Amino acid sequence: MARIRTIKPEAFVSESLAAVTLTAERTFFGLLTQADDQGRYRDHAAIIAGQLWVLRPEHTPAEVEKDLAQLSDAGLICRYKAPDERRYLHVVTWHKHQKINRAGKSRIPGCPHHDATTAAPDRTDAVAATEAVPTASHGAVPAQAPNPHGGRSEEARDTSESSASSGPVSNAAGQAAVSEPYRKPHGGDREASVAPHGPDLGPRIVDLGSTPSGGAGAHAPDTVSANQLIAEYTAACPHRPPQGVLGHLGREVRKLLAEGIDPDHIRAGLARHRAKGLHPSVLPSLVHEAMNAAPTPVVHRAWINPADVEAAYGEEL
Repeated sequence: MARIRTIKPEAFVSESLAAVTLTAERTFFGLLTQADDQGRYRDHAAIIAGQLWVLRPEHTPAEVEKDLAQLSDAGLICRYKAPDERRYLHVVTWHKHQKINRAGKSRIPGCPHHDATTAAPDRTDAVAATEAVPTASHGAVPAQAPNPHGGRSEEARDTSESSASSGPVSNAAGQAAVSEPYRKPHGGDREASVAPHGPDLGPRIVDLGSTPSGGAGAHAPDTVSANQLIAEYTAACPHRPPQGVLGHLGREVRKLLAEGIDPDHIRAGLARHRAKGLHPSVLPSLVHEAMNAAPTPVVHRAWINPADVEAAYGEEL
């Protein structure tokens, strides 16, 4: 059942929403009206298309699936599978922007990434509830985005884990100076796994061009980063693409670099994307096509004597 929800004026100047297409933004606003009082809903493109795009049949479930992928990459929604093997989603910042009077209990299982500690005893404040929430498998949450339960940013939560014995930490000195202008890929390791916790360690920075050991292809050199590949892509375009397209392509390139894909293969995929003008989410398929394209076979043709010898050889044999 659709519900009356709140859309704040700040939504129209949100950098996260600006990173997705207009159709994805409309799908996001529509999800606000369909989600239950805990911000949860079925992750089913056909159902969502039937609820939100019923009078726009040209926007098919396949297009809605692209919208959901963009919203997930931007950290606006979290998609997960429940124990009943069904897929669900929830709006990440639901409890920050939606104030529900006498909210009802959700019939949808909670998100394993954000709702794992909702029943923690004697810790009812939102700050304490976010300290033990496991997010290692979630990824792709912007560093500046607030915790969906009203808690602190990811940097403040990492600091609280290192000083749990002294109680919750808020507004620790130097925390505001730590920022991460990129978004980590879905399913990637948390930054805490590459930088140890502890005081006076300075900003924790991960090189976007570095890749872990192993992977599907050759290791990317340290000098090649996602920003450099996107800069090359932009320079080759006759006109600068929209910022939303470049931002989405940047996230896809970071994922490919994190898998160990050779930058030359990514360049080839970007060149195909530039020539075809497709959606940024299909970049991995274009890179796969460039990596594994079968060579054109050489067909042997048997010699056939021409029927008209004079016309073929100009009377010179």
